[in-house]
Amino acid sequence: MDDLNDFARLAQALAPWGDHLVYVGGWAHRLHRFHPHAHVPDHDALLTRDSDVAIDKRVPKEGDIKAALLAHGFKEELRGDLRPPEAQYTLGNENAGFYAEFLTPQVGSGYRRDGTQVANEAMAGILAQRIRHLDILLVDPWPVTLDTDNFDSLPASMEVRVANPLCFMVQKFLIQERRRSQGKAPKDLLYLYDTIQLFGGQLDAFQESWKTVVAPALGADEATTVIGRSQQAFDAVDDDLRNAAMIAAGRELDPEEMRQACKYAFEHILAI
Repeated sequence: MDDLNDFARLAQALAPWGDHLVYVGGWAHRLHRFHPHAHVPDHDALLTRDSDVAIDKRVPKEGDIKAALLAHGFKEELRGDLRPPEAQYTLGNENAGFYAEFLTPQVGSGYRRDGTQVANEAMAGILAQRIRHLDILLVDPWPVTLDTDNFDSLPASMEVRVANPLCFMVQKFLIQERRRSQGKAPKDLLYLYDTIQLFGGQLDAFQESWKTVVAPALGADEATTVIGRSQQAFDAVDDDLRNAAMIAAGRELDPEEMRQACKYAFEHILAI
């Protein structure tokens, strides 16, 4: 799967809406490597088939993102019994190809007055999943350049917005309980560790951003939650950390070294 060029096709299709979109999830982590502040390691980034795209509520209603995706070779796949249904926008084989999903912040309870769930929302021609704790990923996004050396299908370099690495990490703590119930907590711990390795030289800048931008955007209660969960996650080596080290096959990661590195970093960033 030529996923860098698949992603480039997605970015080109979505370019007209770029001011209202932020790439989040695993693809944000991969794109972080192209930022000038990143210290890129020798190992490859974690791979993911899906590109999660956060879309804000201010996106123009008259736009037709779906038409733009179809014009670039994507097709819409509808899933589930909810109304509106969940949607994936796929390239290539459904079971092995690249696909995009759109996410938007959940406002309110997520249920109608009659008790039925509203999990998805029609926006600018596409269907987006309503997600709790997504708001923080739309705060202070970072620009990343897709250059023609790495994305050789692009006719020219272009800029996209990705989740701020600090917001990317903070959100992992906010969704920790849900991810643990899904069996995905070890992968998130590896994302946290790898992001610290990528941006170890930015800890002072992250601390300032936490104090002046991110914590105020969260509010006192959620900021306290992040601090508490960051302490719990790296208080001692547990099965989640051991499994996180095992995910990175071939890198011979030491769970205790991972714990110490993350504990030091988050104590510094969050001024614990």
